[in-house]
Amino acid sequence: MAQHLYIITGASRGMGLAMAEQLLSAEHMLLCISRHRNKALTSRADTLGCPLEQWPMDLEHGVEAAAQLAQWLESRAAGSFASATLINNAGVLPQIAPLSASDPRDLAHALRVGLEAPLAITAAFLRATEPWHVPRKVLNISSELARRAMASQAAYCAAKAGLDHFTRCLALDEALKPHGAKVCALAPGVIDTDMQLELRGTDASAFPDQKTFFNLKLNGQLTAPTQAASRVLAYLARPDFGNNPIGDVRE
Repeated sequence: MAQHLYIITGASRGMGLAMAEQLLSAEHMLLCISRHRNKALTSRADTLGCPLEQWPMDLEHGVEAAAQLAQWLESRAAGSFASATLINNAGVLPQIAPLSASDPRDLAHALRVGLEAPLAITAAFLRATEPWHVPRKVLNISSELARRAMASQAAYCAAKAGLDHFTRCLALDEALKPHGAKVCALAPGVIDTDMQLELRGTDASAFPDQKTFFNLKLNGQLTAPTQAASRVLAYLARPDFGNNPIGDVRE
């Protein structure tokens, strides 16, 4: 029986790692693209008999990652997989500061990883898998901050808002095709990750919402990465996935 292919970016830690761990199965093939390999993930995949590839790549170089992915997919014959799913999860939190105090190189890096790379990788994925005629999905991990402005977060908010809007456009493209992919930009809730730690640790003078994030932790309102991953994957498995290109696990 053909396996189901899952491609995940940013899968070496946090919610991305949790999603990869929960997808490990003999019925699945996983391709993870992250800055670093995760040895524990490899070991667990071997134990469960799940084919796994991990590519250590910096997604600041999204064009190169997309080219390598296209070549890898095109080397697979039609019928190799029962379905194909791309999860664009990788993102970068740039310096938490007003735009006037931000380093242009830091801003460019955040936009390349958070927006340019998903665009390029998604284009490569869809183009290479279109001849397969199997169910295909693209899940873009968005954020509440794609839909709500926040001071000292211009680049991160812009990247996530761009991710949302490119998903809307992509949904229109794919709806016109006889075997178009189902796509959605999904906000996963507020997750207890290193990003939250960084937000809480920023000086309030540079980040007016610092207290808000401190209180989220203090009041136990953060979701563990494993729980967040379960909710995201449950949303991905819904029969109505893609009916609305913009989603939130809390809805």
